[in-house]
Amino acid sequence: MKASAPPPVNDKREIFGWAMYDWANSAFSTTIGTVFLGPYLASLVAAAAAAAPDGTARFLGIPIAADSFLPYAVSLSVGLQVLFLPILGAIADYSHLRKKMMQIFATIGALCTIALFFVTEPIWWLGGVLFIIANLTFGAAMVFYNSYLPDIASEDQRDRVSSYGWAMGYLGGGLLLVFNLAFYLFSDKLGVPTGLAVRINMASAGVWWLGFSFFTWARLRSRKAARQLPKNETYISAGVKQLWSTLRDIKNFPETLKYLLAYFLYNDGIQTVIAVSATFAAAPVIRGGLGVETSTLTMVILMIQFVAFGGALFWGKLASWVGAKRAIIISLVIWSGVVTYAYFGLYGDSRVLQFWVLGFFIALVMGGSQAISRSLFAQMIPNGKEAEYYSFYEISERGTSWIGPLLFGIMNQAFGSLRPAILSLIFFFVMGLIILPFVNVDKAIADVKASQE
Repeated sequence: MKASAPPPVNDKREIFGWAMYDWANSAFSTTIGTVFLGPYLASLVAAAAAAAPDGTARFLGIPIAADSFLPYAVSLSVGLQVLFLPILGAIADYSHLRKKMMQIFATIGALCTIALFFVTEPIWWLGGVLFIIANLTFGAAMVFYNSYLPDIASEDQRDRVSSYGWAMGYLGGGLLLVFNLAFYLFSDKLGVPTGLAVRINMASAGVWWLGFSFFTWARLRSRKAARQLPKNETYISAGVKQLWSTLRDIKNFPETLKYLLAYFLYNDGIQTVIAVSATFAAAPVIRGGLGVETSTLTMVILMIQFVAFGGALFWGKLASWVGAKRAIIISLVIWSGVVTYAYFGLYGDSRVLQFWVLGFFIALVMGGSQAISRSLFAQMIPNGKEAEYYSFYEISERGTSWIGPLLFGIMNQAFGSLRPAILSLIFFFVMGLIILPFVNVDKAIADVKASQE
């Protein structure tokens, strides 16, 4: 029997289906991770603390500062990803079940996001628990999503396709924010209490995530037939063996490892800024925040989404002009300036206007820096082990920073102010800028090709 031809690369229909998953799951990144969950949880924790005899909210006996609860939850969820994602990636590569595993974890994450509707003051801790599960499964699904990039796009098209996926994500997340903002602003006229409006908006992100994922399931092709397990083996044991083999081989790709280290550092900073920006903006001035109202904050984030749509596409062009690594370095210089200004500026009556301007610069580099990082990494990994390598990459991808939120939470709790916590994030961008220029991209690509000859 004649073997069937492998699915083609650069197929517009499949690339659109792949990008639609970015459109779908970006609702979680924006509505949940960036806008509504942080301020909502902080208000619930603050109310629980005020009602407690000792004036402190406690989770499992641990005292929790209101503005530190979500950063701690982010950090814990990513700590779990460090344990589980590499094994899941190895299982996916061994079994050839990437698409099926992507579907399972995306569905779990979406359902947990919908369940955020039930988080109220008496069970404020449930918001953290659901977020931890949702963020863990979000990261797991992203491993398999990212690993498709080398399959669906040729080397010369990956910067463009990766940027297109990020741009679609910002557009999709932005459109949902339009609906959420309109509902939030008019909730009083509709007779809907503010807290209920926020809970409905959070649940809508899960519905959006799950619903639009079906476009991806319909168009994304499985690349290989599912592999049968050997006798007395399970997918977990086979995945652990494959992961161990990959860890032994990874020393043969020193430039890829160097790039991963730089990426872990600078993207941890990027993700922390994204994760805590809403908390920083909404917190009262007395706690080092900006005192921005939720409606204004949502409009700023909405502006960021649509500017980031163009920024992601522009950075794809910039990478073709100056090279992917130089494009990333330029973005890191801008990120460093943003964090520095957030500490020294944003004072006085004009702080809200300054926040709008700062948000514009964040939008220019936010999607582009991550899109080009993803496509550059795709050039540095061996065929057949995409999910495994992207599982290491995903440990510091969207919504999955861990050292940054932990440092942010500790600094905020230690100083009683968000300003020093914001400034502490400059470390991640500076370290990324120190290491990245020393990554030899050509050697990384040559090492991968030599290993497969």
